[in-house]
Parts: sequence; C-alpha cells; structure tokens
Amino acid sequence: MSTDTTIAVAMFAIADQDDAVAFYTTTLGWEVRSDVSWGEGDTAGRWVEVAPPASTARLALNPPMNGEPGGGSIGVETDDLAAEKSRIQAAGIEIVNEMPGGGPVPAMFAINDPDGNWIWVAQAGAM
Repeated sequence: MSTDTTIAVAMFAIADQDDAVAFYTTTLGWEVRSDVSWGEGDTAGRWVEVAPPASTARLALNPPMNGEPGGGSIGVETDDLAAEKSRIQAAGIEIVNEMPGGGPVPAMFAINDPDGNWIWVAQAGAM
C-alpha cells in the first residue's frame, strides 16, 4: 500500500517562466505560491508554482527537461462554469473545446496556455 497522501503539485513544461507566470496570474487570476532560484551559471535553476487562490494543489511551471514545452493537461473546478467561461472569454482567451456533461461527467470547457498546455475548467459538484 502506498504512503502517498495527496496529489499536491502538477507540472507543466513551459518555454518561458516569466511569460507563464504572467499568463496564470494576470490573465487567469491565479497567485504565485513559490518562486525560488538556486545555483549559478549553467547549473542555475528556478522553481515556480502557481495556483487558483482557494486551491491546495499547485501547478509548477518548469522549463522542458526533454523536448518541447506544452502537451500537459490539468483540470480545475469552479462553482459557476458559465460565469468562469464568460470571465475567461472577456480576457480574450479562446475556448478550444467544450463538453456539455451528462451522466457522471461534469460539464467543462478547455483553454490552452501560451505553450499549448490544456486547462480544463469543470463544473464542481456535478458528479
């Protein structure tokens, strides 16, 4: 049996950490939870985490370790899917996919961050 207790941090590969932080904080309204630099020169690194204000889970924004940025996917929940969709569209973000929900599947829509990672926004409590 695993001793893991929770999924705490999801990770996206992104091209530029500063651009990604700006997208998630300024455009989506999330907050920076951690921004730590270490080392110097070629061994220097930076760990950045962002999250919606009420979230216990965080999203780490990391440079690609192998290959290109993008291709990841996360899901977030909202109490008012229609209002969040309107807010996101008013910010100029394109809705790239929508699912009406039904049965055990909640209604949801998807947007992409500037690196092509998918963010699915789902209606909370629909299951």
